[in-house]
Amino acid sequence: MKKGLITCLTLLLCAGLFAQDSTETEQKGKFKRENIFLGTSLNLGFASRSFNVGLNPEIGYSINNWLDCGLAFNVNYFSQNASDYDPTRYRNFNFGGGTFLRIWPVSFLHLQVQPEYNWINSSQKVGSQPSVTYHFNAASLLLGVGYGTRIIGGQYQYITLMIDVLQNANSPYRDSYNDPLPVFRAGFGIYLNKKH
Repeated sequence: MKKGLITCLTLLLCAGLFAQDSTETEQKGKFKRENIFLGTSLNLGFASRSFNVGLNPEIGYSINNWLDCGLAFNVNYFSQNASDYDPTRYRNFNFGGGTFLRIWPVSFLHLQVQPEYNWINSSQKVGSQPSVTYHFNAASLLLGVGYGTRIIGGQYQYITLMIDVLQNANSPYRDSYNDPLPVFRAGFGIYLNKKH
């Protein structure tokens, strides 16, 4: 229930913000095609005995000079090798989606909030026993800070470091001890052209 509420509130916030003006010189509430952007980010997470890599396409809208919001999708692969403390080897594949807010307090620095919902296929193997496959789902809330540049109406690129702050043990961004894994994302994209 709490996860659904977070996702709904974020979607409502994004919908309300789409109607706002991004410059003071134009009419209030006017939607601008050149503020729509398409892009993707690559994510990379690693820790002792674990590895995470993924692709995250996104579509969004620059509300103004300091705020972006939109929809993000993901495809991830996660692996964790066995150790002396945990004899299980994990191989997870997940896909999902959610919303995001990117706040630019200064032109080169941003804060990101990204609630997601993921569907996970997990293969687990203990020692020489056969692998066992599980299917489950999990909500995540990624929070982070990043560095980048963006020119509304042109292009953007950024690097972001995030962690999953929810305590869901099934999250693709947590290890087998339920500790958060750092998630690095390098994103880039373009804005749509003005309508002629």
